[in-house]
Amino acid sequence: MIFNVRPKPLMACDIQHSLPGRVRIHSRALEFLADYQKEISARLEADFAVSSVDISPVTASILIYFDVGKSNAREILELTENAIATYSTTAFKKDREAKTSQTVQERRIQEEPLSEMLTRIGINAITLLYGFFRKPAQPAGLMQKFTNLNALTAMSLSKPIFASGFNALRFNRRPNADTLSAAAILASLLSGQSSSSLTIILLADIAELMTAYTMEKTRSAIVGMLAMEEQFAWKVGPGGKEVRVPLEEIVPGDLLAVHTGSRIPVDGSVHAGEASIDEASLTGEFMPAVKTAGDTVYAGSTVKSGNLTVKAERVGDDRAISRIVHMVEEAQSRKAPIQAYADRFSAQFIPVNFALALMVYMITRSPTRALNMLIIDYSCGVRLSTATAFAAAVCRAAAQGVLVKGGNFIETLSEADTLILDKTGTITEGRPKVASIYAAEPHIEAREIVELAAACEETTNHPIALAVVNKVREMGWRIPDHSRVKVHLGKGVETTVNRRKIRVGSAAYLQAAGVAVTIAEQTIAGMHQRGENVIYVARSNQLIGVIGIQDSLREDMKKTLNRLRRQGYDEIVLLTGDIEAHANVMASKMSVDSYQAEALPEEKAENVLKMQAKGRKVVMVGDGVNDAPALAYADVGISLGRGSTEISIETADIAINNDNPLLLPGITGLSQKTMQIVRQNFATAIGVNTIGLMLASMGVLPVFWAAVLHNATTIAVVSNSARILISDIEKDI
Repeated sequence: MIFNVRPKPLMACDIQHSLPGRVRIHSRALEFLADYQKEISARLEADFAVSSVDISPVTASILIYFDVGKSNAREILELTENAIATYSTTAFKKDREAKTSQTVQERRIQEEPLSEMLTRIGINAITLLYGFFRKPAQPAGLMQKFTNLNALTAMSLSKPIFASGFNALRFNRRPNADTLSAAAILASLLSGQSSSSLTIILLADIAELMTAYTMEKTRSAIVGMLAMEEQFAWKVGPGGKEVRVPLEEIVPGDLLAVHTGSRIPVDGSVHAGEASIDEASLTGEFMPAVKTAGDTVYAGSTVKSGNLTVKAERVGDDRAISRIVHMVEEAQSRKAPIQAYADRFSAQFIPVNFALALMVYMITRSPTRALNMLIIDYSCGVRLSTATAFAAAVCRAAAQGVLVKGGNFIETLSEADTLILDKTGTITEGRPKVASIYAAEPHIEAREIVELAAACEETTNHPIALAVVNKVREMGWRIPDHSRVKVHLGKGVETTVNRRKIRVGSAAYLQAAGVAVTIAEQTIAGMHQRGENVIYVARSNQLIGVIGIQDSLREDMKKTLNRLRRQGYDEIVLLTGDIEAHANVMASKMSVDSYQAEALPEEKAENVLKMQAKGRKVVMVGDGVNDAPALAYADVGISLGRGSTEISIETADIAINNDNPLLLPGITGLSQKTMQIVRQNFATAIGVNTIGLMLASMGVLPVFWAAVLHNATTIAVVSNSARILISDIEKDI
């Protein structure tokens, strides 16, 4: 089997030839860095050993002269690699743009309504049945070959195929899969086998109907998962009156009221009020941030507690969340569509069929044998079986709650070797829990500490409060009666139980209230090392204990990563907007190869591009708005979990609408099995059709039986692809 050989990594540098004091280095990246020649030359010439540099973007090479007494060719190569690596993102983007312009333009199946495709199939089937029972005479003249019922129907139904095949040659100067189909249909008509041309069209339409129906079903399911963004805001008018107005009417300078539980609709600054803001979807940090007058707030973040008056500064497409969306759209437009194995292989063999037809005619002077060379082609079986395999894989994945937005992502996923993971909401559940409880005195029980803390936290809507209250409920404990809770935003909360003041919050909050923080320093240090957020609990003016809160690891996540490594991922990276301490703890627990903490959305995307520039096939898994740019730039972006944001689901190539991380190795296993079946189909279609071509060229196989052999092979490989629909992929999960 012949497939395209993977090119050298874009940023790879190789020594073309070397003489003492002179070396020429080649790197594909230089083709796209013509605008940065001066900067690269300056960086290289700044080295004490380099005397001169000559860069040629046309040949993608650098000629460097250096002092042999100070350096050698290997050191110069390393110096060049470092200089070019600075521009890896720019080179990669331009490389993708170039690939996009070279891609063969295929007819989009989804452009045709399903109702029209069903009508085409119905007309085709009825015509074939009519011809079968009527059994018309074989047409003798050329006009009769094109004017009988079967031929007229075939020409009418094949208009989109001929148009696509012709346009590919006219505008792209490259044949596509429809060019081959058109050639096969025309050859069948010329040979008088109009029923064969109808059969080719029918099989193509059935496979395309399966694909189109599956894609339509997938898109509908995704749309149903998306939560629509709020379209209104509360504008503060004269006298402080709040008026509900459409979001598009908000202009910079307007004052907006945002209450507890509401989402901030614009980017701006806090004009008045104080509130705890959940920015997890933007930053990945599950701990809310306290915002007061003068602080900056962003659209898409949610007010967990408190009330704000926000002065609008950036609205509409100027908002941070909108800029992320535009970045996503830009990335998607630059993605080079992956050529399916069938289209690549078929395109390479178009000249072979025509060359065989010409050669057979010149040797035998038999038009029938020559036409057989066009009727028996590799296009139909290979192309249709591949389309069916991808459609079946998409259907099977959807049955498991995994929405795949295109068969090309199945192919790419099977080749991936690098996995990038977000932390909050992806590796972790995004729902913090009580991880540890330490008493300040031996006689104080853990239950008492948590129950008193829950009395303070019962009425607040804060992740830490929910973790404490959930702990009481899970253990079957009781929240004691208490007075009204008083909240000190960003510091702590207090209430009264049995006439004694209970305070819960930070060490600074308790110390300001006159409570001595007497817990052992090594205990607190250990909690921080485990990535826990520490809250202190005091009764009256005495510390009674501390509680460690930690975002829980998803169940089976460790098992998931182990399975993915066995499936071929040799590098697993953690990228998170969370703080360094928490990222370090999680990276150690999951045994990832590397990690980066406090990463902004743009930095996550940059990391993806740098890995791709090294020739890696990157899969990005995330769930938040901050992951959307990286999801878009990755070879395959996957959103994981029911709590995924609408933008991450929209951006991702694969959306897992389930909290089970084992679906990641499940869909990877399905992709690898699908490509194994595609390769089986290649071997079958090529092997059988090659034998058919040999027999037809010798005159052993008549035109009719050549069409039968060709179509029977197509049916066989399509049926083989359909096995995926009934396969048990749960074994991979």
